[in-house]
Amino acid sequence: MTRLLLASLLVGTVHVSAAPETHVGLVTDTMCARDHAAMKITPVHKCVKDCVGDGKTYKYALLVGAKVYPLSDQATPAKFAGQKVKVTGQLYPKTGILRADRIEPVK
Repeated sequence: MTRLLLASLLVGTVHVSAAPETHVGLVTDTMCARDHAAMKITPVHKCVKDCVGDGKTYKYALLVGAKVYPLSDQATPAKFAGQKVKVTGQLYPKTGILRADRIEPVK
């Protein structure tokens, strides 16, 4: 019984610490990140999609201020390339990856 109670407490603690966060930023790519001028591809959303390409080398990311967070979901961000969005999910500090549970445009 004590083990079951201890296990329940540990699971509850992990669940509470993994609360979703909201991050607002621009959907970009891990190659250009903040500055798309060097690629000379316009508009920005086309540059982002071209840089990600097949997703093997560069990934979709969220630019928040000066920080660039690679996104865990690589399908949904394609719809929002170059746009300001709100991402709800969890940021993993050790890897810098943002788990994107939900992505929605910011008007």
